[in-house]
Amino acid sequence: MLRFAQETCDELGVHHIVTQEDLNSLEVMSFAEYGRNCEVPENLVDEFVKRCLKRFAEKQSPPEIFSGLDAVIKELSRQNIIAVISGNTTQNIQTFLLEHGLEKYVGAIYGVDMPGSKTEKISMARNQFSAEKEATFMVGDSLSDVRAAKEASVRSIAVGWGHQTAERLLTAKPDYLVRSPQELLDVIKRHKL
Repeated sequence: MLRFAQETCDELGVHHIVTQEDLNSLEVMSFAEYGRNCEVPENLVDEFVKRCLKRFAEKQSPPEIFSGLDAVIKELSRQNIIAVISGNTTQNIQTFLLEHGLEKYVGAIYGVDMPGSKTEKISMARNQFSAEKEATFMVGDSLSDVRAAKEASVRSIAVGWGHQTAERLLTAKPDYLVRSPQELLDVIKRHKL
């Protein structure tokens, strides 16, 4: 994301050096907000978003998966339905899942190209897949993921291996903060007993 943002800023004539702090300080994890954090003028934000998403789509291979997460996804899918809600496009997410052999473990994808806010998409997934009073979790790596979970009345699990630091994520008061895929599995299994 850092490289794609820098390349896009350079193309658009935005004189900004993109750093990890541009991601970490975001209140809302979206490409539009990311562009604004990178000092992209408002009249160029839509173009910034379009070009960053295009770079993701054209990438020769999708990003690496965090070590151990693939096994956790497979384990969780045995007794849970997994839906992906993302600020990336549905196609990019499908490519990622296919590349890592995880497409059959995900029940639905709610990408940025689907209408609705993150909160609305969480509610749609919960209504579509959860039985009444069944524990539902939003697992995310951003402040906006934690906030959207709260707004949708589901439990939030912040992961400390994503775009925003664990310390930053704690400011949103997630229900849980995990630092490894195994911890994620443990938290969800405790609620499924």
